[in-house]
Amino acid sequence: MLTQQFVPTCQQMLGAMSAWLQKAEAQLTGKQAQALLGARLADDMFPLSTQVRFACVQAYEGVYRLRGEAFPDIVEELLAEGRGAGEAPGTFETARRRIDETLSFLGSLAPDALDIDPDSPVAHALPNGMIFDLTARQYVRDWATAQFYFHVMIAYAILRKEGVDLGKADYVAHLLPFLRPGMLPAA
Repeated sequence: MLTQQFVPTCQQMLGAMSAWLQKAEAQLTGKQAQALLGARLADDMFPLSTQVRFACVQAYEGVYRLRGEAFPDIVEELLAEGRGAGEAPGTFETARRRIDETLSFLGSLAPDALDIDPDSPVAHALPNGMIFDLTARQYVRDWATAQFYFHVMIAYAILRKEGVDLGKADYVAHLLPFLRPGMLPAA
């Protein structure tokens, strides 16, 4: 149950984010596109490049925390890249590669990889010393998914703020297979 609540969500939205980056790169010139990776929604927020990496981190952390396993080295690599993105935002190619690596990892999971007792305890300690005591169900619903969506949404908002032509259909592209035939609005 927890696997199906978390993993497909991450896969769908990381896939969408990769498509948004492709659209951005196609719509902007090389220098404009590169500058976009350093763009921020607000001055005190991380740039687009960081939001991409932190969304990937949330996917990895959710899986490893639920399995009770230590985080792999990729998590620290992504965190370091994200923290340093203000000075070295990287490239669109690197950002998409990080998304692809995360999608590959998520795709390698068994359909029941995270199906632990939903009431089992999960202690989530933050670097500032705060500790949250949650059940696995609460962790997936209230922390892992929420944090993942935060970074995805900030990435989307930065792209929109910077003039990339994205719309709701880009955000919910994963729902198009469920659209009733003949129900597309007239152009």
